[in-house]
Amino acid sequence: MKRKKTAISATAIRLSSYEKYSKERMDTIIKRLDDLTVEVKDLRTDVSMGKGVIAFLVVIGSIAGSVIGFFQFKN
Repeated sequence: MKRKKTAISATAIRLSSYEKYSKERMDTIIKRLDDLTVEVKDLRTDVSMGKGVIAFLVVIGSIAGSVIGFFQFKN
């Protein structure tokens, strides 16, 4: 004789399948957040490097401008 599914067992089955689905979604979200964290760190490194290059170019430009100005005003 087969057992009849009661409302409680049907709810438990739906709840367990929902928990499985939720766990998969949470795992996907956590993985994507980890990937985004790595990308943000890489972008910060790139931006910091870019700021350093700009500062270097400003220093070189000011030195070159000073040298050119010195020789032009000397004449």
